[in-house]
Amino acid sequence: MPSLVQELQIYEEIAELKKKREAVILAHYYQDGAIQELADITGDSLRLAREAAKVTAPVIVFCGVHFMAETAKMLNPQKTVLLPDMEAGCSLADSCPAPALKRFQDDLRAKGIKFQTVTYINSTAAVKALSDWIVTSGNAREIVDRVPKDYQILFTPDEHLGRYLMQESGRPFILWKGSCIVHEAFSVLDLVKLKKQHPQSITIAHPECPQNMLQQSDFIGGTEGMLKFVGSRPQSSTFLVATEPHMIWQFEKRFPQHAFLPVPGIACACNACPHMARNTLEKIRDCMRDLKPEIEWAPEFDAAGAVIRKSLL
Repeated sequence: MPSLVQELQIYEEIAELKKKREAVILAHYYQDGAIQELADITGDSLRLAREAAKVTAPVIVFCGVHFMAETAKMLNPQKTVLLPDMEAGCSLADSCPAPALKRFQDDLRAKGIKFQTVTYINSTAAVKALSDWIVTSGNAREIVDRVPKDYQILFTPDEHLGRYLMQESGRPFILWKGSCIVHEAFSVLDLVKLKKQHPQSITIAHPECPQNMLQQSDFIGGTEGMLKFVGSRPQSSTFLVATEPHMIWQFEKRFPQHAFLPVPGIACACNACPHMARNTLEKIRDCMRDLKPEIEWAPEFDAAGAVIRKSLL
């Protein structure tokens, strides 16, 4: 952990390298507040994908996880896309290997089942290439409604988001059994305790949370949806937040009149994403200095990119 003086020095080095490389820095809301502070653009997966498609700078530094940087590369094949730590992965992406999905799809087709594959953006490029649609928590309902009614929906990889969308849309889903290690681990018992301690509080939850958490929530939505919901409430309130805790930095910056309390996890009071935490100020500086780790073009990016453009842009 750098001292304040060291952190300020790293900020200066990043600013110099950013100018030298003509780079733009994109950061997800789940990044540490110090990283969000220096980013040119912050957002959820949908906003960052759309903003990445507009970037004119030759170098993109993506402060997020691997599948997000992959998406930026698909939308910018001629640009250099850097990921500060190439090991910044995603438990959801890991839960759905492309070969396993292909076998499952083939089995469904062999049974004569008509379906379209709707895939959450938290997935590998190879899985996206096998999909008909890509969704984020921000546009998932809209995309589900675009699937023809005579097709079943194979939703991958997040079973919790899929179940929520199934209930919201009233359509049957075939659910892949995957989940996010952060949202899976929230403690519903601790949430109930918090609600008793703060009886006037408002609970907001990400739809990646299990059903028992969503049933205890006053608002369910992705991070951009949460921001809009909180912003619509002018009266000072206390919010219990069931998503990755670094989101609270964004809430507090935009809405200082409110109080925000993170919902604890089963095994940890912070419930932070260990993959997002791999990116640090030092690694951002180093990746711009060395122009690596870099996301290299892969054969599956062509097909995956086409589905992303159809679904998100």
